[in-house]
Amino acid sequence: MQIQCFTVGMFQVNTYLAQDSETGACVVVDTGESNELALRLSALDPRPNVQAILITHAHVDHAGALIDLQAAFDAPTYLPALEKPFLDTLAQQGSWFGAPEINRFCGRIDHEVQDGDLIRVGNMEFKFLSTPGHSPGQGCYYTDTDILVGDTLFSGSIGRTDLPGSNPGQMKESLRRLLELPGHLRVLSGHGPATTLDQELKTNPFLGFIREEKGISSGFSYPW
Repeated sequence: MQIQCFTVGMFQVNTYLAQDSETGACVVVDTGESNELALRLSALDPRPNVQAILITHAHVDHAGALIDLQAAFDAPTYLPALEKPFLDTLAQQGSWFGAPEINRFCGRIDHEVQDGDLIRVGNMEFKFLSTPGHSPGQGCYYTDTDILVGDTLFSGSIGRTDLPGSNPGQMKESLRRLLELPGHLRVLSGHGPATTLDQELKTNPFLGFIREEKGISSGFSYPW
């Protein structure tokens, strides 16, 4: 499996194209807020055989261009079940992030995913891990080598918990769950560079409470 990152839109969100090396089947993870991703993917030669669209959470920078991507590729879409109500607020969400109102309308949702669900495309298999906190249904999709975390975890930081629907207590528990996964997993975040779970456990100041719980000596830790 090969994964390419496309950073798009005014929010500079990382979207991802995962391709099965054997069958050529592709999965897109998150969409950006404009039609930029649909245009960039459509211009690739050969044009990717997109067979599924996975959404980590329904904030406008991650799901606002779903309707454009579906128009370009007509692939079934998977969304965390608890995120569905947020699709009705896409047009207003720009103000949450200090941006103007964005004229965005949700696309079609074909499958609502729950914690532990498996999604198979070609020879690829993605498992869904529910990690609420940044938003009520925020989740991650992971394989044996990579985890696409949306806005749960970043290199050196974590997702905001001061937005409508955010919950700091849920975020702490989600980070604990996330750090129980194998440390070698490459973390592909919604913003910023890639990292690994091991690296974040060692150095991320927002994970100091987990280091303390695990008895790992810690440098600077953010006080929750």
